[in-house]
Amino acid sequence: MADISSDYSGIGLTTYSPSNTTVKEKSDKLGQADFLKLMTTQLTNQDPLEPMENGDFLGQMAQFSTVTGIESLTKEFNTLSLSLNQSQALQAATLVSKNVLVPAQSATLTAGESISGAVDLPASTQGVNISITDASGQLIRNISLGSLSAGLQEFSWDGLNSSGKPITAGAYTFQITGQTNGKTEVFETLLNGQVKNVAYDSVSGGLKLNVQGLGNVGFSDVYRIG
Repeated sequence: MADISSDYSGIGLTTYSPSNTTVKEKSDKLGQADFLKLMTTQLTNQDPLEPMENGDFLGQMAQFSTVTGIESLTKEFNTLSLSLNQSQALQAATLVSKNVLVPAQSATLTAGESISGAVDLPASTQGVNISITDASGQLIRNISLGSLSAGLQEFSWDGLNSSGKPITAGAYTFQITGQTNGKTEVFETLLNGQVKNVAYDSVSGGLKLNVQGLGNVGFSDVYRIG
């Protein structure tokens, strides 16, 4: 199989390696050539007075055909996988400098700026509230969104605390809650950020987007572009 990381580097993508994990290939697999050699040896050394039955011979030939077919199918799937990965890499590379909406609970606030996001509600929800805490867990601000209908609902935080004063730059955590059918639920927080660069994750085999203020996010986790 071709080296995917080298193909990605050709279009300007870097390799993301969170650890020095080394994957060793197994050497105890029986390949097509080994299978054919074993069957030939068996035929050569069979007892002339009690030769292999036709049914046994046909059975082994069927196994040989199955092994050959599986190996051929595996090669075709590997080629298809490489093609899909390269296509995905090209698509991800076009996201650099664009804004994306991704699942994230924490974001880094820059002084004088705001943080925006959304929540995807599965049904009409009452008492939707966003609580914002700092790195120490202290509550900074509650934003009440009231009753909202099902679907994607946007929100924005202006970087002010509950007293209306600007807070210091740093990392802040968002939690969105609401009541559905009389029960309080916690909903997934989606935050907006600008893609700084794209990297290939050599461990998971996927693509990682480095989103400003949000960190590394999987390409497949992007909820919305723009």
